[in-house]
Amino acid sequence: MASWAYFDTSALVKRYIRESGSLQVRDIARRHDFVASAIIDAELLSAFCRRKRAGELSERHFTALLGRVLADRSRWELVEVNSTVLNQAGQLIQGMTPIKTLDAIHVASLMTFQVATGLQIPLVTADARQRDAAEQVGLRVIWVR
Repeated sequence: MASWAYFDTSALVKRYIRESGSLQVRDIARRHDFVASAIIDAELLSAFCRRKRAGELSERHFTALLGRVLADRSRWELVEVNSTVLNQAGQLIQGMTPIKTLDAIHVASLMTFQVATGLQIPLVTADARQRDAAEQVGLRVIWVR
């Protein structure tokens, strides 16, 4: 069994859409099992729809991406967004490092997963502010460029 890694949407999109950092994410994904927040489905859909509306994805490619995510999704461990996660996200938002709401929910989800399992796993992200906030609270980060 591979070790766990928490994938943020900024990194996970690169698994499905070829862009800077895609090879790195695919390599990390081969070596780790996936943990993510339950918001990952909506965020991936949003990212794909945004690219489709911008003309970067054809309808056929969009549909294929959704199929790949659906096939992969059954193997992901998702962290429920509950009051513990939301309270932790609120504390992160009030911290010294600026962080957006959904990014804070991802960091808080990872923190909640670690407390629940006793495992210390890395956050895989391509978002600089999220990386900085995660490092500020002592999380190990795999930075995707």
